Amino acid sequence: MLMNWSQKYGLRSYLKSSLWLVPFIAIPIELVVTRLLHGLDGWLGWALLGLTVQGAQALLGAFVTVTLSFVVFTFGSLLIAIQVASAQMTPRIIAPTLLRNGVVKYTVGLFIFTLMFMLSAQNRMDKEVHQLVMLVAALLGISCFAAFFYLIDYASRLLRPISILAHVGNSGLEVIESVYPDLCLAADIRERDSIGLGAPDRVVQHQGASSIILAVNLDQLIADAERSNGVIEFVCQIGDFVSVDEPLFNLYGGTKMIDEERLRTSTALGSERTMEQDPTFAFRIIVDIALKALSPAINDPTTAVLAIDQLHRMLRNVGKRDLRTDELFDKSGRLRVIFRTPDWEDFVHLAFREIRACGSNHLQIVRRLRAMIENLVQTLPARHHPALSEELGLLDRDIERHFTYPEDLMLARIADAQGLGGHSGTIKR
Repeated sequence: MLMNWSQKYGLRSYLKSSLWLVPFIAIPIELVVTRLLHGLDGWLGWALLGLTVQGAQALLGAFVTVTLSFVVFTFGSLLIAIQVASAQMTPRIIAPTLLRNGVVKYTVGLFIFTLMFMLSAQNRMDKEVHQLVMLVAALLGISCFAAFFYLIDYASRLLRPISILAHVGNSGLEVIESVYPDLCLAADIRERDSIGLGAPDRVVQHQGASSIILAVNLDQLIADAERSNGVIEFVCQIGDFVSVDEPLFNLYGGTKMIDEERLRTSTALGSERTMEQDPTFAFRIIVDIALKALSPAINDPTTAVLAIDQLHRMLRNVGKRDLRTDELFDKSGRLRVIFRTPDWEDFVHLAFREIRACGSNHLQIVRRLRAMIENLVQTLPARHHPALSEELGLLDRDIERHFTYPEDLMLARIADAQGLGGHSGTIKR
């Protein structure tokens, strides 16, 4: 039985976030390579290293011990890193930054390949030393040492807050550009209108376990709506939690005849949000890191400033794009699918409100937020200014509430891209 789209999506997501897959694949590859090398060694008859049986056995035994130690240390360190990163930043960084990291996967794969290769070489060595096999074994052992030292350096850099924030920010920009592919021209001033289609002819409800909506196969929905000569409205939004019997689709016109199961399988569900089609999830992760840094237990406003840097560049990218993507049309220009996505106000509220509420008593935070607002006002179209002006007004009110000394109040009203230490903008009296 062929898998449907949602099952294929779930399988792809699982394989991407599975740390065991690459090391597991390394095992059958090693079995094939070992047999080929032994056959080639017997055919060539080389004596490259001049090792005796006793020396070769000792070398292979040492490599087995060292490689096994590398595997144990790597997985032990990874578990500790996950715990520390989750506690100090947010558990939502585990899947996109650690479990899906190619360097970790392929390094562990190299260790497993080498370990199995050494064991196979030991098992096949009786009275004759396979010199070509020993040469490859030595090269693999040296490679494992280099990979292990590189992994230690790489992991120490990867788990720094700036590295995590930059990685999430880059992923956020990618999903923003995929969900909102078109830039909005200065003359293109279109406001979000309410879509009035009347009462739906049929409502398709969610069945099965309660889950979070991860992705939707829009191409399939457009094709089904065009074939049925109707309109399909996706009621929820990517990232929403849906319970059993909640509305999932509203069908209009000929689409009421579409099979319910086909519509349900066009939606991928899961237990945790992902970034594939969710443009606000990267914002959510970065905001969570900033909130954790601003908590009394950690009290690290400088990390929160680094988080605001990433929010700034993502929000500027959002502001330059056409966010009017709710209506999806077929090739003839007829409305076929209604698929709601976040608008400008949604992004602004997500980027500012919680950080301002938790960090408005920190000079670094209020100065960095003001610098972000002023920069966005200068660089984005005028239609985005009202939401930014509202955030600036709220920021000023919070500043007056938290800073009672005139000197602190005057300092807090200076826009500073560094938070505290630089000096950009003018004093707001």
